[in-house]
Amino acid sequence: MSRMSRRALLGSMAAASVPGLLTACSTGKDDGDTANAGKKLAAWPAYRPATGAKPDLAPTDAGVQPGYTSYPAALPASVKRTPGDGSTIRVMSVTFGTPPKGRADNRYWQAVEKALGVKVEFTVIPTDDYQKKMATVMADDPDALPDILNVFSGFTLPREAQFVQRRAEDLTPFLSGQAALEYPNLANIPGHAWRDMGRIGGRIYGVPLERPLPGSTLWLNQGVFAGAGMREGWTSEDFAAVAGRATKGRTYALGAGTGSVFGNAVHAAAHGAPSGWAVDGSGVFRPNYTDERYRAAIAYQAGLRKRGLYHPDAASMSTSDLTTLFLNGTVGSMQNGFGSYQTLYPDAEGLMTPAPALPYSVGAAAGGIVAARRSFGYTVVKKAKKERVQLLLRVLDFLAAPFGTKEWELVHHGVEGTHFTRGADGAPRATRLGEVENVTNLPFRYLAEGPQVLFVPGRPEVVRAVHAWQEKVVPVAIRDASLGLQSTTRTTQGTTLKALMDDATTAVIAGRSPMSAYDEAVRTWRARGGDRMADELAKEHAAAS
Repeated sequence: MSRMSRRALLGSMAAASVPGLLTACSTGKDDGDTANAGKKLAAWPAYRPATGAKPDLAPTDAGVQPGYTSYPAALPASVKRTPGDGSTIRVMSVTFGTPPKGRADNRYWQAVEKALGVKVEFTVIPTDDYQKKMATVMADDPDALPDILNVFSGFTLPREAQFVQRRAEDLTPFLSGQAALEYPNLANIPGHAWRDMGRIGGRIYGVPLERPLPGSTLWLNQGVFAGAGMREGWTSEDFAAVAGRATKGRTYALGAGTGSVFGNAVHAAAHGAPSGWAVDGSGVFRPNYTDERYRAAIAYQAGLRKRGLYHPDAASMSTSDLTTLFLNGTVGSMQNGFGSYQTLYPDAEGLMTPAPALPYSVGAAAGGIVAARRSFGYTVVKKAKKERVQLLLRVLDFLAAPFGTKEWELVHHGVEGTHFTRGADGAPRATRLGEVENVTNLPFRYLAEGPQVLFVPGRPEVVRAVHAWQEKVVPVAIRDASLGLQSTTRTTQGTTLKALMDDATTAVIAGRSPMSAYDEAVRTWRARGGDRMADELAKEHAAAS
């Protein structure tokens, strides 16, 4: 829930762009059998929800998040004792922020270390460098691995599952079933996060970072779109007409960043196409690429682009630059993850009012939204003696403290009077030092984190708005049926095959290639591994059912 300044936000949003290819690397002569089919499957961790502050806006079992319009008045502790033993642990995580100040000059770093009871050697990896750095980590001597490693879900790492199985500690004995109750904050992580993280070879190797159900979201400049005639219950024809009226001179209704394929995920969902993979009643897996609704979404986007409704640099613009253009009104919309609301609303204050778009319908079919992977990556620990593994899990348990606890406040906001003061509503407000020393720049939150809630300090109207939006769209979220399942072909060739299809789709929307070129790319995708992935996923799905 931490807030970063507008300057920091605009300097670090490149994370949403899709990276270049990572050369596939083997983790050894025998990559191992990572499939779950044919294995005895470890029981998922027992779920025991934490007791805490009651939300002002109720969650639903379907996936609407709890909303807090005010900050809890009383903050209980969620751990009984200091987790560490004074030893040093080495950790590594992706970062969306700017490089942190060193430990000696970083009072936030020192405060979290003190609370954890360990000395933390923290290596942060900027998103632009993540794949390259991880290739080095995966190929390195096992002894060089950090004690705690964040495996970020925003990238496809070739042979990721094989690497984890070979190098990381099997956490099944520590977390499977009732064993998880030894770590109450980890047991508070809902089952959907563990399932979307998935097992490897039937075993549990990581701790997931839980995330909300809505995924890629079309964020609108509400004033621009409302002024152009936006209305609830709009159709694809209405959307195109509104976007046309919102495009004038050098202002464009639609913005997109490099790798987003002109915001294809949002439009494909509105057309009702699968989000990745769909599975039918007989257990057969079918990819979005071969679905006529996905093909129709591409043709629809090509029409929008041909009319000049996208910014001219939509296929090559960095997400940082796109965010700047969105905030200054040059583009009226942009695709980003739903969770970006936490910084988007505060940073847009005084400039414009953002709003998540409701999906348009196509013909008689209601539009859908993208359902996210409920695990924003996962954390693995280095193989070690039992006592050392337990210490590392206690550290992760502390970091996974739920919203409304003392531990959550420390990790997400630092020390009161140093990194934050309290507003009239009791919610933390970052000091000048807190805008530099924080969980964004030193991302403890990407090692472990409690379940996400809806909260923006001092902005109850934002919480009400996004909660109301979730109530409308969660029922039409389209889930990728492959989430949490293993596929050897996908881990070895998925990056290359995805790039093939992204390039083909981008070329059609941009007007560089006809639709027949897309159809040829689909045939190539299937022949080079797509059909094998479908077979492997079907076997995994059957084993997990």
